[in-house]
Amino acid sequence: MNIQQRITILFTAVSAGILAIFMGIVYFSASQNRASEFYNILQKEAITKVNLLTETQLNAETLQTIYRNNREILYEVEAAIYNADLELIYHDAVDIDFVKETPDMLAEIQGSQYIQFFQEDWQVIGMVYRSSGQDYIITAAAYDEYGYNKLYNLRSTMLVTYFLALLLIFLTGKYFSKNALLPLAKMAMDAKSISANNLDLRLKEGDDEIGKLARTFNAMLERLEKSFESQKQFVSYLAHEFRTPLSILIGEIELSLSKERDTDMYRETLSTILKDAKKMAQLSESFLDLAKASYDKTQVKFQQIRVDECLIDASHKLQLAHADYKVELLIPEDLEEENITLLGNEYLLTTAFKNLLENGCKYSLDRTCRVNITFEEGKLLITFSDHGLGIDAEEIRHIFKPFFRGKNKSQAEGSGIGLYLVEKIISLHEGKVKVTSKIGEGTSFTVAF
Repeated sequence: MNIQQRITILFTAVSAGILAIFMGIVYFSASQNRASEFYNILQKEAITKVNLLTETQLNAETLQTIYRNNREILYEVEAAIYNADLELIYHDAVDIDFVKETPDMLAEIQGSQYIQFFQEDWQVIGMVYRSSGQDYIITAAAYDEYGYNKLYNLRSTMLVTYFLALLLIFLTGKYFSKNALLPLAKMAMDAKSISANNLDLRLKEGDDEIGKLARTFNAMLERLEKSFESQKQFVSYLAHEFRTPLSILIGEIELSLSKERDTDMYRETLSTILKDAKKMAQLSESFLDLAKASYDKTQVKFQQIRVDECLIDASHKLQLAHADYKVELLIPEDLEEENITLLGNEYLLTTAFKNLLENGCKYSLDRTCRVNITFEEGKLLITFSDHGLGIDAEEIRHIFKPFFRGKNKSQAEGSGIGLYLVEKIISLHEGKVKVTSKIGEGTSFTVAF
C-alpha cells in the first residue's frame, strides 16, 4: 500500500468517524426531543380530560365514545382518573387498559406528584392535578406513531447520506492526496536522472515541507559530489605522483640488470632505489593523511586536546626524520590551559603542524622554524616563521592548491600536497590559515582557531 492510498484510507476513516459521531448526536437529540415533546402532549391531554369531566360536567360515556372512535387517530391518549382516595372515577377503556394502574403506582404518583416512563414503545405519565377544589390522580398513555415515523425517516435519510458522504470523502481524499504528493512524484523522477556522472544536478526547492526535503536532499548531493570529487582527485593525484618515482625505480633496476656491474655500481643503484622508495613511502603517508582530512566532519573523532602538546609531538616526529632541522617553540608562561585547549583530532592536527614545521625548516636558510603561540580577542593564534627566500605575492594565492610548487622549489624537494593537506585539516577544525611573506626575509603561516 503506497502513501497515497494510506492517506486516502486514513482521511476517509477519520471523516467517517467524525460524521458518525455527528449523526449519532443529531439522532439522539431528535429522539430525546420527540419523547420530551410527546410527554408534554400527554400532560395537556390528561389535563383537558379532567377539566372536561369535572368542570364542564361532560358525560363520561361521551368521553369514552370519543376515545373509542378516535383510537386510530394520531395522538389519541388513553387516560384514567382517580380521586384522592385512589378510587377510579373515569377510564377511557377499562377493557383495553394498557397501563393497568396498581395501588403501588398510584401511591408513587401521589407521593411524587409527577412520573413518566416508557411501557414498551408507549409513553406513560402519572400526575396529581387539582380541579374544582379537589385533587385527582391522572395517568395518560399513548403511542407516538407520527414521532416514530419521523425518527425512522431521519435514520433512513442519515444512513443513505452517510454512505454517499463516505464515497464523496473517499474520492475527494484520493484527489487531494494525489495532488499533494505530486511534487514528491516529480522529485522522485528528477532524482532518478541523477547519477555519478551528473551529481551537479539539483532538485527544485520550495518553501513548504517538500521544499525542505528537497533542500536536505540537495545538501546530501552536495556532500556526495564533494566526496566523489575528492575521490577522483585522490586517485588522480596518486597516479600522478607515483608515476615518476616508479618509473625511476624501474629504470634503475632495468639498467642494473642490463649488464654485469661491480659492487660499487650496485651499491650506488641500490642507494638511488632506496632514496626513491623512501620518497614513495613519504608520499604514501601524505596521501593517507590527505584521505583522512577529506572525511566528513561527522566521521572524524573529536575530543578536547592541547595544542602545545600536538606541536611538541609534531616537532619530535620531524626531528626524528630530519636530525638537522630545528624548532623553536615559544609559549608564554601566562597562557592559561583553557586558551590552548580545543575540540579536535590529535592525529590530524599533529600532521598539519608537522607539515608546517617541515615547510618552515626546509625553506629556511638556517633550517630553523620558529613557532609562537598567543591568545588574542578570543582566538588562539599559532605562527610558524622561517628565514628563507620568501614567496612571491602572486604565488601566495596558489600555495594551498594541490601539487603547486613555487619558484623556490629547487631549494628543497617536495610533493606539493603538504600545504594543501594543512589547509584541509585546519578547515576541518573550523580554523583559518593566513600567509605573509617578504622576498629575502622569510615567510610566516598563522593558524587561527
